[in-house]
Amino acid sequence: MSIVCSNTHGWLLDQRTYIDQSYQHCLELGKTDGIGHLKCCFKKHYFDIVKPHILKSNTADINISCRPVTVGNTDEVVPNLQTKDKESKPCTGKKKRKRKHKELNQGEIDLQVYHEKVRTVILEGIAIIVEEGLSCGFFIRAENESKLEIPIDNSCLADLCDMAKQLPLVDDSEQKPLQVIDGNGEPIDLFTRVTEHPGKQAREVSLMGERYLLPPHCSFLLSDITRMQPLVSYGKMFDAIVLDPPWENKSVKRSNRYSFLPSSQLKRLPVPLLSAQGCIVATWVTNRQKHLRFVRDELYPHWGVEVLAEWLWVKVTRSGEFVFPMDSPHKKPYEILVLGRYRGNRTHPFSPAETSETRLAELRLIVSVPSVIHSHKPPLAEVLKEYLGPDAKCLELFARNLQPGWTSWGNEVIKFQHLSYFNVEPASWPDSRLSPPPACSQSPALKPALVKTNEVQPQV
Repeated sequence: MSIVCSNTHGWLLDQRTYIDQSYQHCLELGKTDGIGHLKCCFKKHYFDIVKPHILKSNTADINISCRPVTVGNTDEVVPNLQTKDKESKPCTGKKKRKRKHKELNQGEIDLQVYHEKVRTVILEGIAIIVEEGLSCGFFIRAENESKLEIPIDNSCLADLCDMAKQLPLVDDSEQKPLQVIDGNGEPIDLFTRVTEHPGKQAREVSLMGERYLLPPHCSFLLSDITRMQPLVSYGKMFDAIVLDPPWENKSVKRSNRYSFLPSSQLKRLPVPLLSAQGCIVATWVTNRQKHLRFVRDELYPHWGVEVLAEWLWVKVTRSGEFVFPMDSPHKKPYEILVLGRYRGNRTHPFSPAETSETRLAELRLIVSVPSVIHSHKPPLAEVLKEYLGPDAKCLELFARNLQPGWTSWGNEVIKFQHLSYFNVEPASWPDSRLSPPPACSQSPALKPALVKTNEVQPQV
């Protein structure tokens, strides 16, 4: 299980264990059932974040003061983060030109207001969750700092999707939307049909001359937003849809890590055609408030999705500290997940009596050690279980890895399934089973003793 422990504040997740449990007995390439198994584990150092990315000493030049700012039609007092003039020196009698104070723009003001809204919720919840994680041995006391090894991105999947767009469109009426991997090595068309691995075991496969691992009972489509029709023709209506859009931001433009998608283009996604009634729709959003407002006020209403809750992914080190200082003006230790349910064209929401839905609680925390790999979100499969019915069908859009039992789509959908991300060794069946992570007691109220205001504690 990915859930180490849970309480009313949220969940502590172990992402690496969740990945590994699917590949403890993986059918080797070219082998048949019962012969040739591999034990594959996601490389540990990708989650070996021992120290915060920014230590307290690096943020000592930040002043936190309060001043009123206009929010809507009201004046609200929020922290004003300013940077000290690092070049300031003792007075020498010479007249210096005064530096103009840089006023916050509206986006920065909106971010400060939102930060104040969630700050107390995070600090109270993280204290209890981290204490539970320490009590069961999930978190460790960090002493020696290790060097993070970030993998070189050699994936060309997105480029292949662009090349596939140059091919003539296939007549959907003449082609089945689904193809099944049976392990016999036959060529597979990844770009115009949904590929399915129905087996109970994970399998090593060769795709486009590269070796990948497929988890049990998974399906996927490798394409971009212009070639999603095979997913619609697949015929499944999903009970949960998770989206991780490539939001436009300055960091992405500078690093060129992936192609971003303008917000307006997200409305083209066929979410209504893929959603069962009452389907949970969950969208990852950066801390840019412009994107959050777009999802809540434009995107979800456009799809017929009722906004019900916001959750927060809080990123911590292996010792339970925030990976970024909580009040950093640059990067926050959390990201936002906006949740709603698909209502279609109804003019009023469904009542719980009509749908027997489990209510989505507001501002719950998803706490985990993040991967050093960019845009590698924690799995939501087990977190969402309590809000879904039995045998729920789940879909991830803009996925970069596969999950057992899920359907996934994206132009890099099998990126993190590449064998180079795993340590591989021979395994015999049925030995070498993966032990579950240590269970934590779900104590209703533990003392928040680990979060101290004078330390760089849970500053993710």
